Amino acid sequence: MMAIIAGRPLEETRDMATPFDQLDGWIWFDGKLVPWKEANIHVLSHGLHYGSCVFEGERAYGGEIFKSTEHSERLKRSAQVLDFEIPYSVAEIDQAKRLVLQKNGQSDAYVRPVAWRGSEMMGVSAQDNAIHLAIATWQWPSYFDPAQKMKGIRLDMAEYRRPDPATAPSLAKAAGLYMICTISKHKAERKGYADALMLDWQGRVAECTGANVFFIRDGAIHTPIADCFLDGITRRTVIELARRRGFEVEERRILPDELERFNECFITGTAAEVTPVSEIGSWRFQPGNMTKVLMEDYAEAVQPKRKAA
Repeated sequence: MMAIIAGRPLEETRDMATPFDQLDGWIWFDGKLVPWKEANIHVLSHGLHYGSCVFEGERAYGGEIFKSTEHSERLKRSAQVLDFEIPYSVAEIDQAKRLVLQKNGQSDAYVRPVAWRGSEMMGVSAQDNAIHLAIATWQWPSYFDPAQKMKGIRLDMAEYRRPDPATAPSLAKAAGLYMICTISKHKAERKGYADALMLDWQGRVAECTGANVFFIRDGAIHTPIADCFLDGITRRTVIELARRRGFEVEERRILPDELERFNECFITGTAAEVTPVSEIGSWRFQPGNMTKVLMEDYAEAVQPKRKAA
């Protein structure tokens, strides 16, 4: 998800006049570093036409990639769900991410590994296609200004719903699953919202277009069960931090008509980190102390060096 800081998309902090394919730097591509502008694939790649593509979104803080191995493990699992095997081990993927980050000379950065089926066969069946892996990084400053973030962001309600796990590989971080997220986010942004809240196929609260969602009532934290959408690594981290604080965390089914009874709401994700929400459609929330505490705890978790500062 694109985080919003003081009403401004976080991606706007980089030079938006330069398209991503024209940035300078290096990309790790099938086992070697190549100049950024030469990291190209053919237009007839299976991943482009049939969605056989998986990826991760990761963050580096102070030169260290947060939970890098967990992300690499999930990347491998996502590929297996889509019935292909990435030809690199978790350790090799971790090493490659560190290498490209160092080669690009970046400290606070976004890290994007992506794996896909190639172009040997063009059709629904492509069992003999080569599997490719690329890793790109770009500068992404870290923001931990509680005063700015505590204003909260506004969410719309999405028309599309997260699919039934029996109809889509919902637990994989697969490129094709984000098509309805892009549509929903575009519609929300055109209406002046930062993002959209999606329901699941049964009409229960699920997640945002690229972030998990949490609610607070009477000192307890409630979050939807992640069984038809991605159980985010940031989500799991925040749940662990909350329980370490002694906060009650309940993973359960949440219906839309319950939203009026919650006091606080926040979303979590690699880009969003912990971002308070002030509004979802007609429902209003007041970002409060529990959200602020978790924001600060997460900041400490991803940047351990800040403790000694």
